[in-house]
Amino acid sequence: MRSERGGLLAMLALLIVTVVWGTTFPAMKLLSAQLDALQIIWLRFAIASLVLAPLWHGMRGPERAWGGLLGVLLFVAFWLQIEGLTRTSSNRNAFVTGLNVLVVPLLAMLVLRRRYGWHLWAACALACAGMALMFRADAPWNFGDTLTLVSTLFYALYVLALEECARRTAAQPLRATRMAAVQAGVMCAAATALLLARGSGLGWLASLGRLDATSWGALLYLGLVASALVVSLQAWGQQRVDAVRSAIVYGLEPVFAALAAWALLGERLGWTGSAGAALIVAALVLSQLQSPSSRKF
Repeated sequence: MRSERGGLLAMLALLIVTVVWGTTFPAMKLLSAQLDALQIIWLRFAIASLVLAPLWHGMRGPERAWGGLLGVLLFVAFWLQIEGLTRTSSNRNAFVTGLNVLVVPLLAMLVLRRRYGWHLWAACALACAGMALMFRADAPWNFGDTLTLVSTLFYALYVLALEECARRTAAQPLRATRMAAVQAGVMCAAATALLLARGSGLGWLASLGRLDATSWGALLYLGLVASALVVSLQAWGQQRVDAVRSAIVYGLEPVFAALAAWALLGERLGWTGSAGAALIVAALVLSQLQSPSSRKF
């Protein structure tokens, strides 16, 4: 009974993660008009690193090691996603990112030799169909979409690495907040190194004085809520939910992105988009119908 309750709480944590992700697309799109991808990553995770800095005290070796690996994968995924967002629309970026629901099980089969029952494959198919309905192709595939697709591959690797971390450390579970602190530090350090390597240094920080209150609000939201809080919640939740079910929950991201666009930008989803959102929700429910024995790592 306790394990079932823990699983439901973990699913709720991942759902909160996905809701926040969906609301980050308008924020990142707003900032991408004034800052480039590396600058956004640096600022976002510099804020998160400052908030999480006290958690380095008493950190165990495995937490540093796994947090470092996850931080590298997350950095590449974020960098490519934001670079893609500057070259395509937020709706397209959200849709292509949502393809994790298919990429994760495919990678798990090819790399980890996993096998999944028909429930999960049917759920993946429903989720992909739902995202296809939500995706309104108003322009040909572009370079921004390609960058986003590659970022999706790295994010799928990140999701699988989180599951593998939970499996290998099951005897002594790692603390999610500690791993989040390491990931934030790695993200900030990697962005700093690349900014210095391209010769721009940190002189661009002077331009922050020209950001308006809305942009600062978006930046603080990305750093505090979408980074410090969400990375911790995701690490905790995926210690209790396997990678494929996690990916199906993450498939709700385009739904919440569309709702955020409707609430903040006045965009409407329409009947086709609403049908797509309903299919994704159905996929999430269907993914939970497998027998308990198949839910183990």
